[in-house]
Amino acid sequence: MASLRERVGQLFMLGFTGTAVTPEVAELLATCKPGGVILFSRNLESVEQIVALTNDLERRAPRPPLLVAIDQEGGRVCRLPAEFTIFPACRRLARCESSELAYAAAAVTAAELRAVGITMNMAPVLDVDTNPANPIIGDRSFGGDPELVCELGLATVFGLQNGRVVACGKHFPGHGDTAADSHLALPVVAAPRERLEGVELRPFRAAVARGLAAVMTAHVLYPALDEKLPATLSPAILTGLLRQGMTFDGLVLTDDLEMRAITDHYGVGEAAVRAIQAGADILLVCKDRDRAVAAVEAVERAVTDGAVPEARIEDSLRRIARVKERFLLPYRPADLVAARAIVGSRTHRALRDQVLRACERRAPDQA
Repeated sequence: MASLRERVGQLFMLGFTGTAVTPEVAELLATCKPGGVILFSRNLESVEQIVALTNDLERRAPRPPLLVAIDQEGGRVCRLPAEFTIFPACRRLARCESSELAYAAAAVTAAELRAVGITMNMAPVLDVDTNPANPIIGDRSFGGDPELVCELGLATVFGLQNGRVVACGKHFPGHGDTAADSHLALPVVAAPRERLEGVELRPFRAAVARGLAAVMTAHVLYPALDEKLPATLSPAILTGLLRQGMTFDGLVLTDDLEMRAITDHYGVGEAAVRAIQAGADILLVCKDRDRAVAAVEAVERAVTDGAVPEARIEDSLRRIARVKERFLLPYRPADLVAARAIVGSRTHRALRDQVLRACERRAPDQA
């Protein structure tokens, strides 16, 4: 049986700096034994470099294959280099009024991600953008109509997952009505339960019912659902609402535990333990090596001390294994020749141009 550190480590997805597996990155993998990594613009330079990086990460993984993730929403949330086929932001894509084009755009993104060894996309954004003062969502959302978000969100989920890329809908249970950026503060959505059910939760319910593989939590407080704890740390929201109320048995990922909505109120170790207790399966620590180690060690201690039952860890490991079996196995290293032929291909760029033409048919104030 795997050691406790190996089992706990599988519940973490870690970020790092640099574009190669340096001795420091190798040491992070060996120490924390994560089940996944998340890549940002700081890690990505070219097709050749990304193929080399993802293959090397897999070779160094304590228990391969890794979930290799990225935030590739399109528009301003774009991590990939310019040689990839980059689609517009969700709000602009919504002007196309076409679930077929939304599906096709997601399918192209999936093909290019898989070609370079990236197997999970932190998309689609399922937030319903109802607050003009929202500083962080805005055009990342498909819009303010829950039905439109449902339709285009589902098309994106299908496009990614049919291309064997894990889709991760975010930010549960809805970040669209916030007036603060959770990177900088703890936002509050004061809407009553009835409003949350009618607006924020509808796209998540629709996606969960149709096979969404993963959900990312919001570092947001919803007093109608939990008066004290943000969603990421709330058993009432993650277990009561999502697991039991929506019968979701896919992966629950936290947003980055280094964001100030969390760190202004909790140490990273305490937050990691609380997130696991609440029902999260995978914890993100996206940059700082010392915080990553502290979080892994805190969860390991909590299991040893009985604060987190081993059965809770095993439930998450079962879900992680199921998703990896569905999307990652049999594992094959990324092939540079194939990747060069796929990334930014003429067909893919023609589709991007078609999307751009279609979404410009409506004036921005009609979107």
